[in-house]
Amino acid sequence: MEARASIPVGPPISNPLSSYWQTPKSPLANVIGPACNVTTTPYSHAIIGSGISGTMIAYNILKAQPDARIIMIEAREICSGATGRNGGHTKAASYRSYLTHVEEFGKEEALKIARLEYANIVETHRLAEELGIACENKICTTVDVIYDDETFENGKKAIEALRADARDEEKEPGEMAWYQLYEGRGICEADFHIPIGRTNGNPAVAEEEYPVGMIDYIAGRIHAYRFTTGVLKECVKMGLVLSTNTTVNAIVPNSSHADDNTAPWTLQTSHNTIQAHAVILATNGYTPYLLPSVQSAIVPMRGQITAQRPGPKSTLPSPLPNTYSFIYRDGYEYMIPHPLSDGGQHIIIGGGLGRLPKSGATEYGTVDDGSLNPTISTYLNNTLTGYFGDETWGESPSPSLSTPPRVVQEWTGIMGATTDGLPFVGAVPDMPGVWMSAGFNGHGMVLCLKSAEALASMLLGRGKPVWFPDSFVVSRERVESAKRSGFGGRRDMQSRDA
Repeated sequence: MEARASIPVGPPISNPLSSYWQTPKSPLANVIGPACNVTTTPYSHAIIGSGISGTMIAYNILKAQPDARIIMIEAREICSGATGRNGGHTKAASYRSYLTHVEEFGKEEALKIARLEYANIVETHRLAEELGIACENKICTTVDVIYDDETFENGKKAIEALRADARDEEKEPGEMAWYQLYEGRGICEADFHIPIGRTNGNPAVAEEEYPVGMIDYIAGRIHAYRFTTGVLKECVKMGLVLSTNTTVNAIVPNSSHADDNTAPWTLQTSHNTIQAHAVILATNGYTPYLLPSVQSAIVPMRGQITAQRPGPKSTLPSPLPNTYSFIYRDGYEYMIPHPLSDGGQHIIIGGGLGRLPKSGATEYGTVDDGSLNPTISTYLNNTLTGYFGDETWGESPSPSLSTPPRVVQEWTGIMGATTDGLPFVGAVPDMPGVWMSAGFNGHGMVLCLKSAEALASMLLGRGKPVWFPDSFVVSRERVESAKRSGFGGRRDMQSRDA
């Protein structure tokens, strides 16, 4: 794993696999400006990256300073990275990391992290409604189906501790510390009205697996590409300048910087040079390409996702009212329904790292989202018939040539993994005026929006909000500690959800 973490990180590749979510494309997808090789007045802020982090940073700055002159630079199309490729699952699964956070940072910091994750879910769906963005915006309950006794017992202990530490109002239905637990080997629809099979029937799984427990709590689903490009549309109305298909290759100090008319930073891009007073990296797993100081502290990691079509005889409700995670000893899959205009649904399911040798070490250190891992493909392609059962899924055992294929689309995306499992948010050490919000460990849909709000507050001189975890803040000591501890000893990303 150390060898994978030390692979020099490159920029986004030019030929990624097409993401299911990016059809149809946003009208903003390929807005290119300013004109190549034309010197412009320095910008107040240059944001590198157009995913949910970069978008929400721009939104927060423009709301606070309407006269801010901001440019957003993206190496490919708008929202073509992890935000436009993830599972659309606004799910915190805070209990899964709570005890580790208590041990490492203390109860108050652990609660602060759990509260931020919950607030991020609520605020994401609230903003989508406020702005009227058509993005399949849905708060719902989620179900963790657990196939390992030890994992379920640890989950029960963590929930008990979280509920003991939470405020009374946080334990109410739909709140941060509200959980419902069900247990019993082989539980299934007959027991709890949840349409899963009594065993995992995936032929790619060698060992026999039974669901031993289920945990219900609040979560949501959203079309992250439409949400983010919808917010970007508002930012453009407020004056944001977009420059797509423009790779930033270096951030260099301007040696002639002497007064407010000369910006301290120059961005060298594939088309031109751009000057800015503040530079914000919202580049997640790609961050070490522009900040070599965080090489091995933030490591790109490839995730794989499928969209699948239930069989013609499926008994699943359409759309499924819940989202799901299927959790086993070494990993998990996450799953949401995607309603179709004809009343049907596609099921989005991703994961599979835990089924690879060495916890999927081959998927770390790569920025290649233009190819698939064939072992994960074989596994993911059989997950839904495996978890729900052939009868419930409704696929014919002998499909004809005219039967539509089960897998509608399959693609990959690049996440940013960190040694301690937490993001880096704040000022970049030894580079005054350069900021970052990156390293979300596949957990960005419940961290990025509030992290962007906190970063904007710090950048605008208002300080770190009291609700923002100290453990998320960038520091020289934290970066160096991550390098010293080594990526091989990282907190396992498979303990989180996406």
